[in-house]
Amino acid sequence: MLPAVTARPLTAVLIIPTGIGANIGGYAGDALPVARALAQVCDRLITHPNVLNGAQLYWPLPNVSYVEGYGLDQFATGHWGLQPVHQNRIGVVLDAAIEPELRDRHLQALDAARATLGLNIAAITTTDQPLGVELQTAASGASWGTIAQPASLLRAGEILLDRAQAEAIAVVARFPDDMDEQALADYRHGSGVDALAGAEAVISHLIVRQFKIPCAHAPALAPLPVDPAVAPRSAAEELGYTFLPCVLAGLSRAPQFVNQRSSQSEQCWAEQVDALIVPAEACGGSATLSLGERLVIAVEDNQTTLAVPPEPLGIPACRVRSYWEAIGVLAAYRAGLDPMMLRPAIAPLTHL
Repeated sequence: MLPAVTARPLTAVLIIPTGIGANIGGYAGDALPVARALAQVCDRLITHPNVLNGAQLYWPLPNVSYVEGYGLDQFATGHWGLQPVHQNRIGVVLDAAIEPELRDRHLQALDAARATLGLNIAAITTTDQPLGVELQTAASGASWGTIAQPASLLRAGEILLDRAQAEAIAVVARFPDDMDEQALADYRHGSGVDALAGAEAVISHLIVRQFKIPCAHAPALAPLPVDPAVAPRSAAEELGYTFLPCVLAGLSRAPQFVNQRSSQSEQCWAEQVDALIVPAEACGGSATLSLGERLVIAVEDNQTTLAVPPEPLGIPACRVRSYWEAIGVLAAYRAGLDPMMLRPAIAPLTHL
């Protein structure tokens, strides 16, 4: 049974977990078209950097909230609310392991963001030790990772908050170049798992958990040789020396996290969420479990390396084949219709 429709702005959450090889959302910004389309059929869409980041590419969406994954989990449980902002002062952490030439490329990206997008870059700091990023792969095929010096990252974040009054933090960590060649080739050709994504999530989670401010990560990598066979879904990562532009654009308007309610009507809390859109086999995440009593739209053709469907978890999901259908379900819900009435076969009423 679908939850009751209430006469208020419709709020939806779009989740595509990172590092699990999602057919859509597992590559470089390839879920951004999904977010743009969903944003047209709801008043407010809440999603996370994995959906909106496209390396050099991004798209401004005034009714879409850019919320880091740990913060999204806290929001979904009702522990934190989201406070919209007009602008964030962004502090940038650079890994001490980044080589001078690659560092210069990232500094140029920061200057370009200031000069062309008008973003408020408050300050830059460098970690006092190399962060030591290590990449791992789980038995499921999902990617994850660790950093050897988390305290160094937190010290850098504290400097930006205390000395520059930063309101959001972008982190650029040096990632290993010696990735598995076959896995990298698979990803570039549109059939593998993003080997970086799991470790990126660890980095941003650490900052958000510690400081309760928006954060996103851009990996620093040596440019790869040109490959004319790169898949369209992976192509955004082939365009330059840095992935910072989308991160800076997203953080510039990312809502702040609040843990106290106020009379300000623009705050958003979990009970205001009407619908959740998630891959059908990736329903085991914290935010999905917390929001499972809403209208959950499970998208079957966005396959992943996971096998966690909604039904064994007690989530009464509305299964659809594609994001096309998900958009239709959300549009019907907004109109106050039962989406099931748009199908040719209508189930008989239940007699109690």
